[in-house]
Parts: sequence; C-alpha cells; structure tokens
Amino acid sequence: MADTSSSAGRLQAIRWESRQLVILNQLLLPHSSEYVKIADCHAGHHAIASMQTRGAPAIAIVAALSLAAELNTHPEFDSSEAACNFIHERLDFLATSRPTAVNLFAAVRELKQVADQALHENTDVREAYIQAAEQMLAADIADNQAIGRFGADFLTNEHKGQLKVLTHCNTGALATAGYGTALGIVRRLWEQGKLEQVVFTETRPYNQGARLTSYELLAEQIPSRLICDSAVSALLKSDPQVSAIIVGADRVAANGDTANKIGTYQLAISARFHNRKFIVAAPSTSIDLNIGSGREIVIEERDDKEITRITGVTCDSLQGGKVEMESVQIAPLETRAWNPSFDVTPADLISAIVTERGVFVKQPGADVFDLASDLM
Repeated sequence: MADTSSSAGRLQAIRWESRQLVILNQLLLPHSSEYVKIADCHAGHHAIASMQTRGAPAIAIVAALSLAAELNTHPEFDSSEAACNFIHERLDFLATSRPTAVNLFAAVRELKQVADQALHENTDVREAYIQAAEQMLAADIADNQAIGRFGADFLTNEHKGQLKVLTHCNTGALATAGYGTALGIVRRLWEQGKLEQVVFTETRPYNQGARLTSYELLAEQIPSRLICDSAVSALLKSDPQVSAIIVGADRVAANGDTANKIGTYQLAISARFHNRKFIVAAPSTSIDLNIGSGREIVIEERDDKEITRITGVTCDSLQGGKVEMESVQIAPLETRAWNPSFDVTPADLISAIVTERGVFVKQPGADVFDLASDLM
C-alpha cells in the first residue's frame, strides 16, 4: 500500500511506504524536523511513551503500524497459531505505552479480532494484520477530513461572517494520521475563507501549542496568534469576536464527559461564563461507550520534571544553524509537583461533540449527551 499520509496535507507526521514506518520526532519540533524509523514494537512503544509521537489518533496508528513493520521483516512463523499469538502478545505490550487515550485500546481490540478471524478462516494471519493496520491509517485521514467539514458547517451555519476561534494543545496533522480533529475544523474554515484568525494556547507544561500547533499553522500559513494558558479568560472578555473554543479529546464517556489535555476544563468554564461555544472534535473511536461518565477515566500523571524544568533550543544555536537543546531548572530542586496530563470536562459545559459521523448535541434541557443512542 502506498503512503496515504500525503493526501492529508503538507505535514506528514506518520510516513508509511513500502511497509516501512517513520515518524516525525515531535520532541525536536519546531526547530528541527527529523524523522525516526520505527522498525518494531519496542521502538513504537518508546515513541509513544516518550511522546516522540502524541495525540490519541496518532498513538493508535503508530502502535498498529509499528507491529505491521515488525511483521513485514519477521522470519516465517512455524504456524498460523504462532503468528496469531505473537500478534496478541505484541499488541498487549503496545497497550501499556499510554493509559488514557481510548483509541489505542480500541485499535488493539480490533487488530486482535483481525488476527483471530484470519486464523479461523485459515488465511494469512500476517498479511491480514498488515492490511488492517494500513486501512486504519487511510480511515483516520478520511475521518479527520469529515470532522473538519461537519465542524466548519456547524459553526458557519450560526455565524455568517468570518470567525475567530481558540484552540488548546495540538490536534492537527501531528496528532493524527493527517489533517487533524479540532485543527481539522480550523483548516476547513480557512479553506472556505471563513476564518479570520485562530488563537492557540502555549499548553503547559509540554508546550504542545507553542511548539507544535504554531509549527502547523505557520506551515499552512493560517493566520494565528499564541497566548499564555492563563490569558484565555482575559481574551474572551476583551475580544467578543472569538466565538468558539475548539478542542480535541483523548477519551469521551457515554454521557459526553471528555478527557483532554490538562487545562481544557478551565477553558470550558471560561467559555460558559463568557457565553461562547465549547466544541469537542474527535473521531468516534475516541468515544468509550463502556464507561458511563468521566469519573471512570484513568488520568495519566507524568514526571515532576516536566513542570520544574523547561527544555528548549538555545537562541545562539538557532542563529548559528546547529540546533542544540538544553534543559533549564526553573524551580528549586526539592520542589514537588502535581502533573496530570489530562483533565475531564463535564458534559454540561460542552456545546457539541463533532465526529466523522456528524455533530452531536444534547437534547433540550439535558445536561449530558446520549452518545450510545447517537452512535447506533
């Protein structure tokens, strides 16, 4: 199967060609665009856990394709049963890389079923798996483009002029197989000539907005402005033209409670106070109908050092042409930190959930969504 990521736009964070996987190392962005070869599941696990790749859809795709790349070069299995067992074991290992994003676990379940069915039907288990993983890549791009269309139409139907919107973290081609979820809506608005400007947060402590969203928006030449996380409420108060906040999701419960990058919850509170729409954009694979509410979502906690230190590129190295990364301690060494990677926004603060299957809203008078019925 040819590289499908080229159809998603200029940026290709995931490249799959001749059954080899390379990914853009997002730890080095925005100053250095270097690709890393992912030859097997161990490299895939490391890329996900270390955040060389991140974003719920991208995590699932990289996990799936890392095993596909390993299978492509693996010696012949003694039997179909051995191949199926190998796939199950490797998928279980990949599932331990990040705990919150439901897309990863959904992909693991689906790919196990593919292997089991091939074994049952006495077809080539290895080939069945590789083709299924490739199809996930192509489907994710198509789904993101549909999210962009549905979300843009939802916003422009209620706002006839050009729009200003705000987004948090990174939800574009770097977080997906291509095009993006929340940034997919932004891209679609820009393509339609309906976007005046997108404002994006720095997204502490990992600075995905300042590093990654800025990288994408500059590459696409989309008019944008960066603000501190703590400036959102001031912006909404001072600029009534910012009509909506659009975010992605790592997991959505059946009632619409949404886990997303830390800081999302306080943005939703500010949107409600300032009477702005708060929109979640995510593929339906991010919706976990097995959990009733956000109380059941496991929140990943990361190392204190992500808060007490800042890593970046020295200005001198940028001017000299050789990028050099440095880590700087900004808090006393003994400082303890609480560093949850995500928070949960209650459904009653969410205006709409946009998926590749359409836009879901709450019934009149309801505080929560009925996604189980909406997705039937």
